[in-house]
Amino acid sequence: MRYFIKLNVLSAFYAFLLFVVIELLVNIYRISRISGLELGKVDNLLLIFMLVLFIFSSIGFVWITKKYLNGKKSKYFTAILWYPYLFLFVNLFAAWFPITEAADKPAPVTGLIIIGAMIIYPFYIVIINIIASINFKSDAG
Repeated sequence: MRYFIKLNVLSAFYAFLLFVVIELLVNIYRISRISGLELGKVDNLLLIFMLVLFIFSSIGFVWITKKYLNGKKSKYFTAILWYPYLFLFVNLFAAWFPITEAADKPAPVTGLIIIGAMIIYPFYIVIINIIASINFKSDAG
């Protein structure tokens, strides 16, 4: 039972990472309007933030997977289990923070970017699980 909870918590973390990226992409106009910054500056700051988030979360996911889910093949279920959590996060955010201004609606191409990210993301999770399975300790003296 504890392993099942760990598996679901890690899946929720995976979903939360993609949720943050999706919401930043979708709400770029809202962030620009509320912060008072130019759209280009907000775009550059969000790109830097997403790159840093990707690097640190990848390292963190490898560490968490190695520590809590190491040695079991069922850790690959995280490549599927993140979908319901992402659906929950997006729907809760959309219900709590609806777009009230027409100018804040995202560009239509944003949806295609999100679809592409959701197609690639399970492969990213599998790669993280494979890297976490590798034993980097050397037997050399």
